[in-house]
Amino acid sequence: MNSIDILKNIKYEKVYNELNLNINKIVIDTRKCRENSCYIGIKGEKQDGNKLYLEAFEKDADLVILDNYEINEIDEKYLIDNNKMIIKVQDSISALGELAKYKRSLFKNPVVAITGSAGKTSTKDMVYSVLKEKMHAHKTIGNQNNHIGLPLTILDLKPENEVLVLEMGMNHLKEISYLTNIAKPDVAIITNVGTAHIGNLGSRENILKAKLEILEGLNKNGTIIINNDNDLLHEWYLKNKGLHKIITIGINNESDFLAKDIILEDNKGKFTCNNLNYEVPVGGEHFIYNALVAIATATIFDINYDSVKKGIKNFELSSNRMSIIKKEKDITIIDDSYNANYDSMKYAVKYLGSLNGRNIAVLGTMKELGNYSKELHKKIGLTVKNEDIDILITVGDDAYYINESAEENGFIKSNSYHFNNNQEAIDLLNKLIKSKDNILIKASNSLNFKEIVDAIK
Repeated sequence: MNSIDILKNIKYEKVYNELNLNINKIVIDTRKCRENSCYIGIKGEKQDGNKLYLEAFEKDADLVILDNYEINEIDEKYLIDNNKMIIKVQDSISALGELAKYKRSLFKNPVVAITGSAGKTSTKDMVYSVLKEKMHAHKTIGNQNNHIGLPLTILDLKPENEVLVLEMGMNHLKEISYLTNIAKPDVAIITNVGTAHIGNLGSRENILKAKLEILEGLNKNGTIIINNDNDLLHEWYLKNKGLHKIITIGINNESDFLAKDIILEDNKGKFTCNNLNYEVPVGGEHFIYNALVAIATATIFDINYDSVKKGIKNFELSSNRMSIIKKEKDITIIDDSYNANYDSMKYAVKYLGSLNGRNIAVLGTMKELGNYSKELHKKIGLTVKNEDIDILITVGDDAYYINESAEENGFIKSNSYHFNNNQEAIDLLNKLIKSKDNILIKASNSLNFKEIVDAIK
């Protein structure tokens, strides 16, 4: 990509010192600037990246794209003297998306896109682990799944990449629509439809509508993979199975890829699918679903059984996602501190309850639930009571409803604690933790539960 390609593929207002520059990297962080790079200034909550353009130039960027810039004579002389170029746009985030759309048009290999209320990141990691056994794969790093992270992932594609695995997140309607029309996937995966962001969307039916936006950009010959055990996706499948190329995965409902003979252990799961054996290196039923998606995806790319089995067995989770930390005295910390919604918290609590030893659930408020917040926190409390949980510790306003519900349903009150801040929870944990304890730590990201993990690990 060169500066002429960039100008042809974005909407811009003005160009300062137009040059024909070779650009091989696009960044939004000045620390990642280097020779032949283009820096895009983005205004964030804490800092306006548009104001850092001189720093980008000093770190060898050749071109910057800004949406809040007026040139003066001193700047103009600097650009000429140093062979630098500035493009002024109305919206630098839109320009980032336009460049990603252009880069995607040049990528002739398949794209796999994953969305869902829970399990997006772990499913992406599992699918990637399987595909990379036979293909040079590239994937979304961490959870960079929004209108900034997804374009950056596409723009980071290398010529040797044979498949791209993307994660798509959303908080509102039309956000997946924007992402899928950049990514143009060949395979669209919907892990489930739950209650994440229901405060913004108003109903699970609207969440389904938002997730199905992924089909807007799907290749006309593309394939959809859905979790057939999810009630809303199952209903959608029954109505649409003749209209799309759909592959179903499941544990309970009859599906194309159905898990049977499931054995869940503390740190792994085993199952059979279509008379073949698989082992997942993490416990919990939700990881069986992830593995089924990976198996279904592998069939599309004709990846053989041995490679699929190896990819599933060797897959690695992104950090702070059900990360298992082993301490001395057989103490296990389950770090799922990155984020939380009802579905993922329910899965995590059920997994904790399946472990041998004393089980401590450290749970924080689930955000973006709106008028459903009290109801869904109370449902988590019922899950806590119904699973083998010995001690419940919560932090944050609405998390109190977890304790309230658990106690109302018979959880021992003296083993239920609620705090307003992380430090109080840390102080209690340091007094409570003993040999062979299992501690789950999970909350919405804004509660910074990584602080608790770091304090006790």
